[in-house]
Amino acid sequence: MAHKDRLLAVVHRLFSVATLLLCILVELFVFVLHRHAALYLLPACAMLLLLRRSGRLANINLVDYAYLKPPRRLRVTTPALLEHFRLIGCFDDGSVEFMSRVVEASGMCDETYFPPSLHRIPPSATHADAVHEAGALFFPTLDELFAKTGVAPSAVGALVVSCSGFCPAPSLAAVIVNRYGMRGDVKAFSLSGMGCSAGVVGVDVARGVLRAHDGAVQYAVVVSAEIVTVGWYAGKDPSKLLLNCFFRTGCSAALLSNSNAVAVAPPAKYRLVALTRTNLAADDRGYASALREEDDEGITGFSIGRGLGGVAQDLLRAHLPALGAEILPWHEKLRYAAALVRFHFNHRQNNTKMLPEEDGQDTVPKPNFLAAAKHLCLPASGMPMIRMLAEGLGVGEREAEAALGTFQRFGNQSAASLWYQLAYHEAKGRVRRGDRVWQLGMGSGSKANSAVWERVAADGDGAAAPGADEGPWGDCIHRFPVREQPRAEID
Repeated sequence: MAHKDRLLAVVHRLFSVATLLLCILVELFVFVLHRHAALYLLPACAMLLLLRRSGRLANINLVDYAYLKPPRRLRVTTPALLEHFRLIGCFDDGSVEFMSRVVEASGMCDETYFPPSLHRIPPSATHADAVHEAGALFFPTLDELFAKTGVAPSAVGALVVSCSGFCPAPSLAAVIVNRYGMRGDVKAFSLSGMGCSAGVVGVDVARGVLRAHDGAVQYAVVVSAEIVTVGWYAGKDPSKLLLNCFFRTGCSAALLSNSNAVAVAPPAKYRLVALTRTNLAADDRGYASALREEDDEGITGFSIGRGLGGVAQDLLRAHLPALGAEILPWHEKLRYAAALVRFHFNHRQNNTKMLPEEDGQDTVPKPNFLAAAKHLCLPASGMPMIRMLAEGLGVGEREAEAALGTFQRFGNQSAASLWYQLAYHEAKGRVRRGDRVWQLGMGSGSKANSAVWERVAADGDGAAAPGADEGPWGDCIHRFPVREQPRAEID
């Protein structure tokens, strides 16, 4: 397969060079024979078309994706989890009480999953357990992806694996290459420490490889998962205990293709419209909002700062203008610009007249992102955070439904949750041809990354109708989202 792709790429380049030489020869022929000047236009136009085609960036397509439903034996109910906290012996009464209140107020249902290592008493968080969990996540998901698309692992020219908390040697990408016997020139990448937004980073890396090796690399696979085993915290720091409460097992794998590839490819489901990345790691406040560090007793855990909500707001303020400039239609840009000018004019008048501002008059206008993307996939990092993000984006509960339902059913699955949300939209039968889906990932660092996909598959192709999804959502999509959720405050 590798030799075939390289041969096709060489033939394509030879054809381009031959066409260019032919155009030059025709130009010389017209010049030497003193033919009519209009004849110069034919080879000139042919050269311009050739140069335009060769300089055009290839479209990046999403052929299909797969996402994991762990075995039922790994299911963890809320009562069982709370009992587990009490029995394992590594938490004091205060920590157990704190985690109990968080779990009970979280809104997660009784069908989330933990890896086998965390079902044990006491939990086992060894390196071998983490490697075993990685295989249990990656292999079933990739098996399903290759079966759905009909693409063999030997045809994959690039592999990107994102996992924040676990970075073994050999790498996680090497584990997959070894298991599937991928070709020797596969471009393999392992991304670690990039948080819940790493899935979109993986798509960006895959896009770069597909375009840089146009013709030689036809397919790229992006795998997103979180190894929960190594994220388990056995100490007493409340800011680190939150991960024990929210993070659950999950995995996704997406197959991307290059539209300029010469070889025959399976039809794509989506086309990548835009990808925007914002990184505020240079800001100390954002950098320190989520850290993996040791507590006072030397126990390593992942700390979530109290100012995370403010950091998220600052991150959105920096990210959304760049994304909006790329995806918003012109009529929405003009409407938003006019609303912004009117807001500043009214604000200046109110300050000049020293009049008290009426309720609602000081609300800064927001662009309508639903004019650019009909369906949203938001960070599934907890019910309050999802609702806060939805409010910041100017959308309602209906648009945040996929994130709310995914968190309720599967918990926080880090970067993989964006693909569970896309599957949620499809399982509800909402995604039609021409619709755009916006995946927004926000992670430690801090960083925000967005990918906007347009559905190009015909309606009815794939999971485009209610109940068509036979995966993790297939037997339960009708039950989500659960509307009434407890919202107890956590100190």
